[in-house]
Amino acid sequence: MQAFQSGGRALKTVSASVRVFLSDLGDGLLAVSHNSLALLGLVVLGGVIVIGGRADVRDLLEEQALDWLQARQEARFAPEPTEDEADMLAVDRATAADPSRLDRQQAFVAQWLSRRYRVAPEPVSRLVQEAWTLGGRFELEPTLILAIMAIESGFNPFAQSSVGAQGLMQVMTSVHDEKYEPFGGNHAAFDPVTNLRVGVEVLKECISRAGSLEGGLKYYVGAANLVDDGGYASKVLAEQTFLRQVVLGRQVPVTAKLPQPSASASSGVQLGATTATTTQLAMR
Repeated sequence: MQAFQSGGRALKTVSASVRVFLSDLGDGLLAVSHNSLALLGLVVLGGVIVIGGRADVRDLLEEQALDWLQARQEARFAPEPTEDEADMLAVDRATAADPSRLDRQQAFVAQWLSRRYRVAPEPVSRLVQEAWTLGGRFELEPTLILAIMAIESGFNPFAQSSVGAQGLMQVMTSVHDEKYEPFGGNHAAFDPVTNLRVGVEVLKECISRAGSLEGGLKYYVGAANLVDDGGYASKVLAEQTFLRQVVLGRQVPVTAKLPQPSASASSGVQLGATTATTTQLAMR
């Protein structure tokens, strides 16, 4: 019995010692925390005093804080981008224009070409706009540019001839590769607007070299060294005549016939096509 009482007194003594130890430990940690907070407070107070005495530093901190708050506010209320917006709007990649935004003459031409060559009016409208712009820049009639596109490719931007002429204007891409460099390389030949721009540049060079429109068209089709261009110039000029009448608001059937080359002329244009590379190389 005495042993049991002695054990109980010992247990109480240990518990009391533990409580004293924990109490002292807590008081010590609290004192350290108070001292640390006091030190931190002194550092912050010193910084505030220094910054308060520097107007330039204060203004800079206020500006940065305001920018941060505004960015947070905008990010909070900004709408989530849709799947289409996150990629890229297809309309931004399309070669098209609203026909209703064309002027009267351009609208007449775009509508007529759309029906004649069975292509959508929106991409044709964009090409008509570009033809007017390039015509002014290179001092060429827009109707001539559009007539060449019509005869060369029928407004097919992916057309390719047996000798490698490509795109709307059937430019010899391998020959005029340097002209495509500003547009990202030879693959730009199949971008309708890029092909049109390069083609008009080549056309202007052909006309300047030949000294006349008809001669320039022979150079353009690759028949500069031939007696006959296979009726190419006649077709282009006939199509241009139709377009000029359309510009004036006159009624021109979309089925209007172009002049047909003779048998000898047909063989001549085939030969001219095979010499297109040689002709355009000579112009470089």
